[in-house]
Amino acid sequence: MNKWKGRSKGTILGYQIFVWCIRNIGIRSSYFVLYFVAFYYFLFEKDSNRYYTYYFRKRLHYSYWKTKLSLFKSYFTFGQTLIDKTAISTGLREKYTYEFDGIDTLRQLLAEKKGGVLISAHIGNFEIAEYFFADIDFDCQINLVTTDQEVTAIKEYLESVSVNKSSIKFIYIKEDMSHIFEINEALSKNELICFTGDRYFEGSKYLEADLLGKTAKFPAGPFLIASRLGVPVVYVYVMKEKNLHYHLYARKAQNIKKRDAQGLLNSYTQNLELMIQKYPLQWFNYFDFWDDTA
Repeated sequence: MNKWKGRSKGTILGYQIFVWCIRNIGIRSSYFVLYFVAFYYFLFEKDSNRYYTYYFRKRLHYSYWKTKLSLFKSYFTFGQTLIDKTAISTGLREKYTYEFDGIDTLRQLLAEKKGGVLISAHIGNFEIAEYFFADIDFDCQINLVTTDQEVTAIKEYLESVSVNKSSIKFIYIKEDMSHIFEINEALSKNELICFTGDRYFEGSKYLEADLLGKTAKFPAGPFLIASRLGVPVVYVYVMKEKNLHYHLYARKAQNIKKRDAQGLLNSYTQNLELMIQKYPLQWFNYFDFWDDTA
């Protein structure tokens, strides 16, 4: 069984290659390079292939050949989102178009002046969300709560080549629970706290819920914290469409009782399932999500 270990794949070298391609051959030409990268992963990334074959075959009920094609297209799409993130951060934001779905929800959240919690997932390209917020005068500090320490080195590299520096702050989950104080301090300043709710790793607390017809484990932290804070909770996703176009979705969690972490998780998985079904190639969890590929 191969579970997520709290660290994501990806190296600074990979981003350096993306930056070189974008600067020297352009965004769309960089996409062409991805055909070779995606084909390599399609042939040789055995574990990810097995887990994603299960995802397409057993959870989405695709045919054999549709599964094979979707596997390749998923790697290709993931590469596109990395190129897009790199291009936007290095000053090519105007090359892309943006569509907003739920602006009023976000504005209302800030108008209440209590701060708020955004819950996203490893689907689409949420890391470019701050560039959407710039378009709607969304003047607010975003704090991303994460366990992935490797993001620091990549973030430092991207900032070194970026025209507009990222305004996102990182709050790292710590064993001494001091991150709770950082979260409360941010909320007291009417800032936003952002979690991703779809990656549980071994040794951490978890809750269970159904996703795509089968029970899976989810990290308990985001839902325990969000359900106890007494602030609005909004599900936010940034999804890639055709060409250089992105679509932001924001949906407020409805009828959630305070301290009802399980109820919030159930609401989240229902919302996430809708996004997965609409964008099946953009859910980038390349591991044994359902503990069911043996």
